[in-house]
Amino acid sequence: MQHIGAECRIGTGDGIEEALMGARMRWMLAIGLLVVAVPAAAQDLMRHIDLSSPEMTSAEMTRAEVEAALAPAKSGTAADFSGKKLSGLDLSGLDLSRAVLRTAKLNKTKLVGARLDGAILDQAWLLEADLSGASLKRASIFAAQMQRARLDRADLAGARIAADLSGASLLGASLAGANLAADMKNQSMGLMRAVLRSAKLDGANLRGADLARVDLEFASLKGADFTGASLVGASLGGADLTGATLADADLAGADFNSAKLIAPVGLDAARNLDKAQNLDRAVRQ
Repeated sequence: MQHIGAECRIGTGDGIEEALMGARMRWMLAIGLLVVAVPAAAQDLMRHIDLSSPEMTSAEMTRAEVEAALAPAKSGTAADFSGKKLSGLDLSGLDLSRAVLRTAKLNKTKLVGARLDGAILDQAWLLEADLSGASLKRASIFAAQMQRARLDRADLAGARIAADLSGASLLGASLAGANLAADMKNQSMGLMRAVLRSAKLDGANLRGADLARVDLEFASLKGADFTGASLVGASLGGADLTGATLADADLAGADFNSAKLIAPVGLDAARNLDKAQNLDRAVRQ
């Protein structure tokens, strides 16, 4: 009986171990699917939002009311417009320095020449917004939606940018010392980084900017200045870098597949050129 009992105990233990292993495998599979699904869900965000709805196109304040809300800011108190619907307004020339615009709706809003130095635009919506000539020095623009926005000649020096700027225009803009790199510590919703696919950055100042792992595929970067910038792991496939300055830029892991690398300035003085990817597949002439 003792022998039979021992066998039963052993059999029961093996069954439990197998069950635990099975459960562990199912748990790991579920986690794996979640890891895949979460970034996909983040990418599909726009599909589940009605961009023509009043929530995305209307304004709950007038320009005069915005100006009135900014008045206390002169005494040192930052104006808070978190979550406000301000789409379609003409706020050109206003001083919104240090204003909190987290999750605000600013779609097609005119902010031409506005001052947004140190402003917080995290998770804000600025689809097709016009920020031409605006100053956004040291602004925080994290997880913002800025597709097709206009930032020609805008000053984003020292800003933290992890926004979707696909199709945006940043002709002659300054991003000197700006941080557009991927946030490797916060990836619960996928890789957070600046996305500049098909964006126009001709003549942009990117000196000393951090562009590590940034998506610049098919972007126009003609005559852009990348002196001292980090392009580590950046996606440059199909981008036009004609006449771009790359002296002292770190190109380790940067992907140049099908990129136009015609008449670049200072390429021989770039760092880690030998570690760049698909450099042999770039268009050189």
